[in-house]
Amino acid sequence: MSVLRGMCTITYWAEDVAAAVDWYREYIGADPYFRNDGPDGKPAYVEFRIGDHQAELGICDSRYAPPGTTGTPGGVVTYWAVDDLEAAVERAIAMGAETFQPITERGTGFRTASVADPFGNILGLMSNAHYLEMLG
Repeated sequence: MSVLRGMCTITYWAEDVAAAVDWYREYIGADPYFRNDGPDGKPAYVEFRIGDHQAELGICDSRYAPPGTTGTPGGVVTYWAVDDLEAAVERAIAMGAETFQPITERGTGFRTASVADPFGNILGLMSNAHYLEMLG
């Protein structure tokens, strides 16, 4: 048995959680299923369930980020499987994201790209042959 059982939640930080939730709601075409408000009554944490395995994407108020967390893109990139990589990148860019890494051929059925969302988080996008095999 593996120590790691599966990805539970990916958390993105935002100073304006409501704006980030609106952006992701439009980008992914789904409503969040969970919301927790802060003491000020504004959303502090909002969560979406996405894709084939209902992976969780959380948007958290950056006030709650661990010490040392930067407000600039960098570090780990989580890649989300997409059916049409070009369309997924173009849609994000049209909605105000910026290219972080352009579409890159990785060989043997893998292509990746990443964008920085308007809130400074890296959104990785991937055409992934193994993901498709797993679904089959």
